[in-house]
Amino acid sequence: MTSMKRRIFLKGSLATGAAGMAISAGLLTPRMVLAAWPKSAFEASTVDDAVKGLFGSSTLTGSDKIKIKAPDIAENGAVVPISVTTDIADIESISVVVEKNSSPLTASFILGAGTEGYVSTRIKMGKTSSVIAVVKSGDKLYSTGKEVKVTIGGCGG
Repeated sequence: MTSMKRRIFLKGSLATGAAGMAISAGLLTPRMVLAAWPKSAFEASTVDDAVKGLFGSSTLTGSDKIKIKAPDIAENGAVVPISVTTDIADIESISVVVEKNSSPLTASFILGAGTEGYVSTRIKMGKTSSVIAVVKSGDKLYSTGKEVKVTIGGCGG
């Protein structure tokens, strides 16, 4: 029994020491641990308010360089797989907005410099709606959309 307590103590001490070393070396900072949360964008009830809360502007420019891959008919609105790809240079972020959701902003991804313009996720849709991809590059916002039909109970109706 005593050897088990000693092992638990040693494991805890080792983990605490490693975390302390990472913090003191600057490898782990609160800014890296806590994600920035655009609260006003996620609480918005319209597409324009969500985009404005996220980027400070709701002026979108249509682009054929953005592709959304999503099912034409989603039989389960709780899990709709989508992916967004773009050839636009110097992209900073890709966001996904669902027009008729009670909270339109479903996801926002901040990408590092030189990152390939591709994200894939699963979103929740309450009803048939337009899915809009918003790509930020420099000071401009580009977008494209796709209509996704959500069936009731997966019956195709």
